[in-house]
Formats: sequence, C-alpha cells, structure tokens
Amino acid sequence: MLFDDQYLTIESPSEGSFRDRGSKFIGKAIPVETETDIKSELEILRKEFFDATHHCYAYILGADKSAWRVNDDGEPSGTAGRPIYGQILSHDLTNILIVVVRYYGGTKLGVPGLINAYKTAAKEAIINAKVRQCIVKEVYKLEYEYPQMNEVMKILKEDSADILFSDFGMKCVVDFAIRRKESSKVCTRISRLRGLKISYLKTM
Repeated sequence: MLFDDQYLTIESPSEGSFRDRGSKFIGKAIPVETETDIKSELEILRKEFFDATHHCYAYILGADKSAWRVNDDGEPSGTAGRPIYGQILSHDLTNILIVVVRYYGGTKLGVPGLINAYKTAAKEAIINAKVRQCIVKEVYKLEYEYPQMNEVMKILKEDSADILFSDFGMKCVVDFAIRRKESSKVCTRISRLRGLKISYLKTM
C-alpha cells in the first residue's frame, strides 16, 4: 500500500490477449487522466476494431481512485467490465483504461468462461505494461515584494519545491509545486512572511 500522496499507473499503452473455444479477446491498457481522454481512446479503438463483437472496458481515475466505471457492452451483466475492473484494483493502478475487444468464435463460453476470458486479457495487458510510481503534488501561486525574494526562495529550495513559473516584473509572482504531504508545512512557513499572498491553484 502506497502513501496517500503516491499512486501507480502505466507509462504507455500495452496489449494482452486470450483465446478460448474460437473467441479471441484482445486487452488494451491505456494511460489516461480525464474522462475526455477515455472518450477519445474508446472512439479510436472502436474504429480500429470496428468488426469486433464487443468492446468491454473499465477505468479508474484519480490518485484516490474515486472515479471509475465498468461497461459490459452487451455481454451478460458482470461478466466483462467487473473482471477487468478487478484486475486494475488488484494491481493497485489508477489513471488507466482497459478495453477488452472480443471476436466471437461461434461457441458460447458461459458466465464462468466469460469472466475468466475478460479477466485474463486484462491481466495480460497489465503484465505487459511498464508501471510507474507518481507523486501527488499541490500547486500554489505566490505574490510578494522584491525584499522578500531571498526568504521565499530559501524556503522553496529547502523544501524541494518545483518552480513552474516565475515573473519578476512590478511584483514577484511564482507558481510552485510541492509534494502533498509537505504542502502544509511549506505553506505555514511561507504564510509567516508578512505582506505575502499565497493561493492554491490545483492538485497534479
């Protein structure tokens, strides 16, 4: 189990396959970050495998795995999307879409056979993928006067913050990213500097 500000995902698309009694199951694992990404990837795969019998899928999004969905695409309820989803969970992954494309071979596999087929194709796609660990970071904007420059930069450097943007015009403006578990400490230190404005922008 990873820390709250870490998660696992796949680095690039991968593929796995499984055959049973003439039916072919092609598993496609794809890294995604938004539901828009998912919609786009599904459209691409449906065009690529336009002659397939089914395009079943599952996805999980977010470091907290809070956004997810399963789809059986016409297969008996619970025989396709859920087994795919189960493999994503068992490998502790997120920000991933797995689509299993089926070409029907003429022989019905039954519920146990379908569950095994979709599970195995998804598992093979994951096994063939390169998994990477990501750190959840929070992004903040700082606005301050020139005399505070050295103090601000000292704090950011000491706490290993990543400076994403800086503008030293009439006022000093800096956008920085910091690991989530360090964000409270860094914000507290910075907030002690008088006349400085700090605002949260996003989590990445």
